[in-house]
Amino acid sequence: MSTIDDSYDIRRFTPSGTEVNAETRGWLQAETQGFHSKRYTEASLVRVSEALLTDGQTLTGAYPVSRREPSLPAEYPVATFSSFAKSLNVGGGHLVPAHLISAVTVRPTHRRRGLLRRMMTENLAIAAADGFAIAALTASEATIYRRFGFGPAAWTRSVSLATDARFRLLTEPSGTCEQIEALELTDIGPRVFARFHETQTGSVDRHVGIWHAITGLVDSDGNEDRSVRAALHYDTSGTVDGYVSYRVAGDPLAVDVIDLVAADDNAALGLWQYLASIDLTEKVTWNQARLDEPLAWALENPRLLTVTAEQDWLWLRILNPIAALEARPYSSPGKIVMQITDPLGHASGTFRLTVTDAGAHVTRDDAATADVTLDAWVLGSIYLGGADPLTLGAAGQIIEHVAGALRTLRRLLSADQPVYGITPF
Repeated sequence: MSTIDDSYDIRRFTPSGTEVNAETRGWLQAETQGFHSKRYTEASLVRVSEALLTDGQTLTGAYPVSRREPSLPAEYPVATFSSFAKSLNVGGGHLVPAHLISAVTVRPTHRRRGLLRRMMTENLAIAAADGFAIAALTASEATIYRRFGFGPAAWTRSVSLATDARFRLLTEPSGTCEQIEALELTDIGPRVFARFHETQTGSVDRHVGIWHAITGLVDSDGNEDRSVRAALHYDTSGTVDGYVSYRVAGDPLAVDVIDLVAADDNAALGLWQYLASIDLTEKVTWNQARLDEPLAWALENPRLLTVTAEQDWLWLRILNPIAALEARPYSSPGKIVMQITDPLGHASGTFRLTVTDAGAHVTRDDAATADVTLDAWVLGSIYLGGADPLTLGAAGQIIEHVAGALRTLRRLLSADQPVYGITPF
């Protein structure tokens, strides 16, 4: 791979908001090209730019110093990158600021020139200097981000539920469901999600653009999606404790879930029951179900629920091991010494983790003898408890220097609940 030189100008800027300037317009249209979406209309450019500004996103673009004619306009970057801050639930209701990375694209004609490496390494250095202990992303490709210290930390499943006459739940959920106009989720949805986010390990808080898609205000091409429907779940006191947005399409007709958020398991089962009751449809599909989806155990016939795929969802990068490890909760006392290797340097060192009833204490002690050695991306994978250190040890990704150290690491980093998140970014 050739190294980047003065052939490109790397620019970082804030989106312009309502008055979409040429720089913001070019960046957004270049991003649609990178993800094979339709070009934004003028109205959708305004909506998306406003959302990015509201979320405090910083946009980065790589611009050739010289360009051929004719070619795409000069304000179109050949590589895009964005970053912003949201909270991550690291367990026990502990919400930690996380540096989120999104919109990573490189034009095919400008690949293998070091553009992604430069944008990523510079961005992570800025995040570390700003005091972020953790960076996060969702990956369209699974082979790119380990080299930058990111490891897969949470997974979801794609499922298909047959909703013919065989559908029955073993136990009737309490509460009721009611249909609403999808746009009403603009106000209701964030309140329900906040309850989910505060209690779910692995959840990332949501950015404004998500609600555009959930409500049908803007589809993936930036246009209104009038096919989106929605329903709420009310608990026995009449409080909204869950919602679902979906569309009905296909032949035969199927219910495709866009978003399903519940404050508790009862509300989730109530929403599944509602979806199964929609007339003229034969199945419900969703690509963000839990690995341990409770619905499978709630069905009279569990074979009605089929897993069609499993995918990594959240990738984490530890920038400050001391701050990150001290931020999460632990269920049992113990201690371990970890040697972390990190090509970018942010997490490199030997760290002693000591957990007592008073909490966790981490010190850097490069003279200490390590119990285990692991790469920074591996620490990202095991940090929340979603990946098992024993499995990673068996895969040769954690080296055990002291017998039993992998089991100690597994016990210390075990999660208080299954790790799960449903925030795309």
